[in-house]
Amino acid sequence: MPIDPYIVLLLATVGLAALLPARGAAAHVASGASTAAIAFLFFLYGARLSTREALDGLKHWRLHTTVLACTFVVFPLLGLAARGLVPVLLDQPLYQGLLFLTLVPSTIQSSIAFTSIARGNVPAAICAGSFSSLIGIVLTPLLAAVLLGNSGAGFSAHSLVTIVLQLLVPFVAGQLLRRWIGGFVTRHKKVLGFVDRGSILLVVYAAFSEGMVRGIWHQVSALRLGGLLVVEAALLAAMLALTWYGARALRFGRGDRIAIQFAGSKKSLAAGLPMASVLFGAHASLAVLPLMLFHQMQLMVCAVIAKRRARDPEAREGSSGPEAREGSSGREAWEGSSGPAGEPAEPSARVGTAAPRPR
Repeated sequence: MPIDPYIVLLLATVGLAALLPARGAAAHVASGASTAAIAFLFFLYGARLSTREALDGLKHWRLHTTVLACTFVVFPLLGLAARGLVPVLLDQPLYQGLLFLTLVPSTIQSSIAFTSIARGNVPAAICAGSFSSLIGIVLTPLLAAVLLGNSGAGFSAHSLVTIVLQLLVPFVAGQLLRRWIGGFVTRHKKVLGFVDRGSILLVVYAAFSEGMVRGIWHQVSALRLGGLLVVEAALLAAMLALTWYGARALRFGRGDRIAIQFAGSKKSLAAGLPMASVLFGAHASLAVLPLMLFHQMQLMVCAVIAKRRARDPEAREGSSGPEAREGSSGREAWEGSSGPAGEPAEPSARVGTAAPRPR
């Protein structure tokens, strides 16, 4: 499975920060620029999301409740259970980053892409990912306050206010202005997609630069990184199994099970990075390392699963079953093929369409 070019850019940005970290006045400029870029990023998210269609998607409440439970209940419980692996496989800083990973909302675009490839309920994936991202803006820092408040996460009421001002307020502004700028955003979605990804690269550079200046990377050994990869592989495997077989036990149809599996088993790099920079401050670079590794892992594994699901005997039925019709109101909820930064779409996936039939 080839590595996505954007992941290469992320790694190159980390390398640049290691060789040429921003210091002094340059560090302040980089930090301010990354804050402004993330605010603009969420403004664009708000301008893209169709409010009416998203509200219509609430009719499929059982599916969305299941995805939210997986994202904000099951994931954190598994993260807490991983505490027993300290100090055998993980040290305390990496464990904090792993636990933070489990608190981050789900992805949007990659959930849509993989659901489409697997011929699942695409409208449900659109709404589930969107709802998770919106709720996570408030719920993720609150969960961090409870689970990481005394462990160096740096959470405070000021942190919550900062996150709301940096993420939620621009998103709401985008929604309010969507009537006038929605068409422009849709017409220039490819260009604005570069803004999405460039914003995340800037945040990564600022966070890892600060980590280099403070010498945080001296705390991480190759052995600990290997242990982290093993733990994250087990975490991803557990969530993929729980979302699939759990949705079957709850009697969801095939299309809905696919949407639940892909939306409920992944974590958003785009949402997690700016939150980590606020919550962890100088330690953000080490805190987001587990999220960056998990992000690449989930893309590679889910791409394989989606292509196999597309070859299931039930694939034809899943694209036209009753559960797909039930969620069809959300088909246009996320306009534009360029998704959130750090969540690259598969080339064959388009919102509201099924992947080509395998020959």
